[in-house]
Amino acid sequence: MSETHTGSCLCGSVRFRITGVLREVVACHCTQCRKQSGHYYAATNAADENLNIEDDGSLAWYQSSNDAKRGFCSACGSALFWKLDSDPFTSVLAGSFDKPTGLKLSRHIFVSDKGDYYEIGDGLPQHEKTSSSIRVSGS
Repeated sequence: MSETHTGSCLCGSVRFRITGVLREVVACHCTQCRKQSGHYYAATNAADENLNIEDDGSLAWYQSSNDAKRGFCSACGSALFWKLDSDPFTSVLAGSFDKPTGLKLSRHIFVSDKGDYYEIGDGLPQHEKTSSSIRVSGS
């Protein structure tokens, strides 16, 4: 039986439906994620073939590096997606899902870039950059 997960931006202009199993949630503390979100990203991901995005024209993509882009709602500003250009997976911000999600945070990456105003005290694994045991945008 396939799982189905739904979510949206704050104003509802961008909605998505994902079928299939999602990766555990990874918290990314890199400078780009901090600057876009105001804190850090907490994201799962889905195979592109399992991700159906519906929007009224408000979904915008920002090419944030030579290799990746970030999807957001241009109406309300909600950050929603991160996509490595060459990868068949899209990261989806965990906070954009409708409840219940059943998702769990599993680790922190790029902690060498984290903000100086907070500590990570949840006991989960922390990686200075990324972790070889996961792909940031793949399962």
